[in-house]
Amino acid sequence: MMPALLFAGIPPQLALGTNKCQAIGASSTAFFNYARAGLVDWRKEKWLAIIALIGAAIGSLLVQQISSRALELIVPLLLMAVALYVLLSPKMDDVQAHHLVTRKGYAPVAGAIGFYDGFFGPGTGSFFAATQVGLRGEGLTRATAHAKLFNMMTNVAAVTVFATGGKIIWTLGIACALGAMTGSWIGSKFAVKHGAKLIRPLLVAVSLALTAKLIWGWFTA
Repeated sequence: MMPALLFAGIPPQLALGTNKCQAIGASSTAFFNYARAGLVDWRKEKWLAIIALIGAAIGSLLVQQISSRALELIVPLLLMAVALYVLLSPKMDDVQAHHLVTRKGYAPVAGAIGFYDGFFGPGTGSFFAATQVGLRGEGLTRATAHAKLFNMMTNVAAVTVFATGGKIIWTLGIACALGAMTGSWIGSKFAVKHGAKLIRPLLVAVSLALTAKLIWGWFTA
C-alpha cells in the first residue's frame, strides 16, 4: 500500500496516515475471526495490547515531526531477519514450546514493535508473530492471532493520532479499508483452518517481498 500511495503522488505523512485506515480494517477483521475460533485470550493479553497501543501513539506523534528516510534503510534488514528466522527455525509451527520470557518480560518488546508500527509500519504483524514464537514459545497460529490483537490496537492508536493531525485522506482510506477487510476475512479463515503450514510460507514470502521493495525504493529514491 505504501509504495502505491507514494506513487500516486501523496505526501509521505498523508500516505502513512491513509495507509493506517486499511491496516486497522485488515487487523480488526482478522482478529474477529481468530477470536471467534477461540485463539485469542483477551483477558491475559489485554495489558500487552495496551502497551503496544501506547508505543504506537508515541511513534505516530514522532513520525509527524521526523523524516522516516533513515528508517527506510533499517526496515529491510529487520524484515530479512524475520524471514530468515521463520525459514530456518524449527520452532515456527503450531507446537507450544518453553517460553524464554514471561508475559511481563514481553511487554518492552510489545511496546517497541508498537512504536515502530506507529512510526512506519511494514512487517509489524510479522514482528509480533515471530517474537511471540521465539520468546513466548507460542504456536504459530496462536501467535498470529495475538499478533492481530496487538496490531489492531497499534492501528487504533495510529489512526487516532494521524486523524488528529489531519494526515488522513478519508475517502481513499475507507476504500482501502474495505478491500483490506475483504482480503483479511478470507486470509484469516484459511489460516485458522490450515494453521502453520499456510502461515509459515506466507510469512517468509511477505517479509522477503517487502525487503526487496524497500531496498529497491531506497536506491532508486
